[in-house]
Amino acid sequence: MAEWFAMGGYGGYVWGAYLASFIVLAWDIVAPWRKRRELRRRRPARPSRRSEHTPT
Repeated sequence: MAEWFAMGGYGGYVWGAYLASFIVLAWDIVAPWRKRRELRRRRPARPSRRSEHTPT
């Protein structure tokens, strides 16, 4: 099993590439989620629909 992880001496490069890819993919998921949450906190609350449509 250790030989498989070593990958013929190239394990550091291979597993490093997997780690870098995982970090990028995780960031692609987390960054928009964090930005959306930040924008929702900064945006003022919308008025309710009932207050906009009062009967005349």
